[in-house]
Amino acid sequence: MNKKTVAIIFGGQSTEHEVSRNSAAMVISNIDEEKYFLIPIGITKQGQWLIYNGPVEHIQTGEWEKYGTPAIISPDATQKCILKIVGGKIKEIPVDVVFPVLHGAWGEDGTIQGLFEMAQIPYVGGGVLTSSVSMDKVFTKMIAEHAGIKQAKYLWFYKKQLQSCQTVMEKIEKELGYPCFIKPANAGSSVGISKAHNPQELEQALFHAAKFDNKIIAEEFVDAREVECAVLGNDNPMASCVGEILSSGEFYDYDAKYNSPESKTVVPVDMPQEITDKIKQVALQIYQAVEGTGLARVDFFVKKGTNEVIFNELNTMPGFTTISMYPMLWEEEGKTKTMLIDELITLALTKQQHKGHA
Repeated sequence: MNKKTVAIIFGGQSTEHEVSRNSAAMVISNIDEEKYFLIPIGITKQGQWLIYNGPVEHIQTGEWEKYGTPAIISPDATQKCILKIVGGKIKEIPVDVVFPVLHGAWGEDGTIQGLFEMAQIPYVGGGVLTSSVSMDKVFTKMIAEHAGIKQAKYLWFYKKQLQSCQTVMEKIEKELGYPCFIKPANAGSSVGISKAHNPQELEQALFHAAKFDNKIIAEEFVDAREVECAVLGNDNPMASCVGEILSSGEFYDYDAKYNSPESKTVVPVDMPQEITDKIKQVALQIYQAVEGTGLARVDFFVKKGTNEVIFNELNTMPGFTTISMYPMLWEEEGKTKTMLIDELITLALTKQQHKGHA
């Protein structure tokens, strides 16, 4: 059997650099090496690309950077290769498919997907449009609104509008009230999110979110359970069972997500079937509305008291860490991590064939 060469890209310049490294370590540790020849490529926080061939543990600790060799993906569609640069000489390494295990800006927002499209190299996950509109929560909300999908009330502002912060605050107080959530429009892993209970906290939250993005979203507080559903596929996607997040904090922020042993995930969720069926149906609806391919994790609120299903957000490259919900949900459905990775690579190759490029 001819092995396919898979370039696994990790790290990146976003605030989720460390999460990406942990996700990549999990993917590398679970990929079927009898079927695939691996080329791990790390991107440093400064944006340098390096091929790395050492122990996977060094990817998690960050030590991998000491042992990397400069390399980039060529945008030349006639080459479909990685250019490894050694002593001023360039070596071409052909590649069959890319798995960009990147979260956040420059990895999950359509930018790197544009490079793969130019190179005409198949890649795992959503395309340029899917990635960019799903990364920008304002555009995701507009699409959900157009599709008639129920979501929390929200407002959004440009960073420059904070020059008249009092005006922004008055609008939020009038239309959303307290408590409310303030978040950057383009950030993942709950980076930059705050829950504001009063004017002082609201002002701090607005300027905190503005450190991470040019656009800021304010959302009403919903007293709800937080649940997630995994989607897998191209033209005929499937939705997994539903899992629940039990946060150790007041909400599921970065610290509660990655650093607190008290935060827990429950798979499958203990919830009436008609509610989980609704969650799965809406997950597929929003996935198809943004033209999703490959994979996504779709997050929801289920309102306490009424069990109303409220769409929160869609992630086109969800975490693959040991505590990440996406692989857990599919394991509950009988797909091991190895099977899941294999299926994602197959979906990437199939998508490229359908474009007529491959």
